[in-house]
Amino acid sequence: MTHPPQIRRASLDEIIDLRHIILRAGLPRETAIFPGDELVSSRHYGAFVREDSIHRTVGCATLHLNQWESEPAWQLRGMATSNDFRRKGLGRAMLEFIDREILSEPDSPRLFWCNARVPAIEFYKMLGWEIVSEPFEIPTAGPHVKMKRRV
Repeated sequence: MTHPPQIRRASLDEIIDLRHIILRAGLPRETAIFPGDELVSSRHYGAFVREDSIHRTVGCATLHLNQWESEPAWQLRGMATSNDFRRKGLGRAMLEFIDREILSEPDSPRLFWCNARVPAIEFYKMLGWEIVSEPFEIPTAGPHVKMKRRV
């Protein structure tokens, strides 16, 4: 029996395999580890399900403390959902969880930005993100646009 996903802060070790499978398929596992993942200021999030006695990671996202046009901002990186949980509201739930956490911290930046894969644009737009760049290519990941959102 599968239980509903639990969303929480996670360690990089808990999410790296899903990030690799979904975002870096066919590339070495270490390509799924991003510069800044190890910093104390970075935050990793995961969505986990318990299937019988096995815990499985079904969603992940990372925030790196960064800047957008000289303003402190969180860069959303490595957001992925396992294929069997896509289009079931898990991505939305993960971003809402992150929003609640950030909004509960008075000194945390309220601005988010990301390099969004072109197929994910509509997902982000539905959640209030706006496109702020022309399309560009990331050699290992395909066409992207920069998007941002303020909470």
